[in-house]
Amino acid sequence: MAQALGVFEEGVFRKGDVRLSDRAGNKILPIGNDRFASVAETSVFIDKTMLIADVLDKGPAVTLFCRPRRFGKSLNLSMLQRFFEIPVGADEEKSYAGLFEGLAIWDARDGRYRTHQGTYPVVRFTLNNLKCESYQDFADEMTASVATEFRRHRLLADSDRLGAAERALFCRLESGQPGRGEAAQSLLTLTSLLALHYGKPAIVLIDEYDAPVMAAHANGCYDEVVSFLKRWLTGALKSNDALAFAVMTGVQRISKESIFSDLNNLQVDTPLNVASDERFGFTQAEVEALAEYVGSASSVLQAREWYDGYRFGDVDAYNPWSVLNYFGNGCVPDVYWGNTSSNSALGSLVADADDKMLKRLYALAEPDGTVRAPLDTRVVFSDLETAPQAVWSMLYLAGYLTTDDTALPGDVDRLRPLRIPNREVAKLYASEITGRFAQVAGGRDMLDDLHRALVSGDAAALAEELESVLLNCASFHDLASENSYHMLMMGLLFNVPGYGAPVSNREAGRGRFDVQLTPVDPARDPLITLELKHAAQGTDLELVARQALAQIDERAYDVAAGAAGSIRYGIAFAGKSVAVACETA
Repeated sequence: MAQALGVFEEGVFRKGDVRLSDRAGNKILPIGNDRFASVAETSVFIDKTMLIADVLDKGPAVTLFCRPRRFGKSLNLSMLQRFFEIPVGADEEKSYAGLFEGLAIWDARDGRYRTHQGTYPVVRFTLNNLKCESYQDFADEMTASVATEFRRHRLLADSDRLGAAERALFCRLESGQPGRGEAAQSLLTLTSLLALHYGKPAIVLIDEYDAPVMAAHANGCYDEVVSFLKRWLTGALKSNDALAFAVMTGVQRISKESIFSDLNNLQVDTPLNVASDERFGFTQAEVEALAEYVGSASSVLQAREWYDGYRFGDVDAYNPWSVLNYFGNGCVPDVYWGNTSSNSALGSLVADADDKMLKRLYALAEPDGTVRAPLDTRVVFSDLETAPQAVWSMLYLAGYLTTDDTALPGDVDRLRPLRIPNREVAKLYASEITGRFAQVAGGRDMLDDLHRALVSGDAAALAEELESVLLNCASFHDLASENSYHMLMMGLLFNVPGYGAPVSNREAGRGRFDVQLTPVDPARDPLITLELKHAAQGTDLELVARQALAQIDERAYDVAAGAAGSIRYGIAFAGKSVAVACETA
């Protein structure tokens, strides 16, 4: 049965349970805009307002939402600010209630949540710009950020509900000239002064709280930055009568033992948790409604292949940044998410991987590939040196991996099947692997030459390119075993034009092949199968290569492939020497 079409009425498009607002009616997508008022006034807004109900229903809690970058964290925090805040400064005479009319929160529970709109003092910090190279730079930037937020509440300087000492303290922090210890207490100070002025507790919203911590870890000032943030946050978020509740967002969940050790009211929501699982990322129903509204309903299947695949709690989720870019660029699939910032976590993993780790990375890159690993979302950065498996948790929280097993989120010993979410992220993996092995090959041009020789069935040219690689990759591995050569060859065969990721050790015919490349268009291009052998120095490598080639035929590794022909390679290695035998079928 065909689904009913959505209905657009009074600036809101409704399709089933999904609501999209477009007050301007121009079908402009909010790409790169994380300011709620601007989005709701000028662009399409996919309704995530029930997050407001989630945080209200928690009561006086401190909630940390951990989601990958570009998954709507900043926009959601801006939405919370515009819903709750008593307008201040330039917005003092403005009401934002109209931006919520017709959305889910306005109608929920017979309108009971409406009474909270515009009724709280709000403190809002964004720490994403505090990625500093030294602790002094961080301290200076933090002081400036505090001063900016204090200036936003400039009315406190003249409040008759504050004493002279309190107004003087406010002015020192507003001017960026805090006294000793006052910067570390500035968050507590501002909530206390706001509560005195308004006669009710304040809400604290902190976006990208972990950004300065991750930068500090990379730049050698981790302990100092964590120590400051611990004092700054704990003072305001623990046993503070001036606090109504707090919401923080970030990518990584920094260990409770470092920043949050003294907070007993902290509730952490990661992609493993069911609560609020629909509030970040787009659901299937939301993507279908958006596609219909912008006139691209026929492109949903392609969008799903490229940008779906995440599992948050009990919900399947799309990458919202990529979906908006996809529809905003005429439904042209591309790696949009990978171009938003450096992929340092993934890049470091690939660059530093040994044979064992490379084997797991290659397994992930295969169709339906998985690795089984425990997820401990309580990240301690020193764990990366002492417990290398912690990298899987970091990649998971960063959005490079997902899992369908979200049961028992607190079970840090549970082995979960981790997988690459979608085609977009798979291309990121392939790009990072190709980048590493292009260096091994002597540059991208030489890797391209190797790929051309491979797909053309030119055994002599392939042997020449491989020997060049072996002579230039002394630092790659000791190349003392067949497995080392196997890992090297796998890395060299990513991003071969017209072919998917290389597949290794799969059952086929009457055994298991070493490496196989499947064409994207089987009607046009041949299947490529490689059998690899490692021999002792002084062995007749040409003979060993021919024997490896014969093994492909004898065991029928490529008989049932269904491609437009087949290219078979037998390759023999000994130290820095190589021989290649080839035949086409």
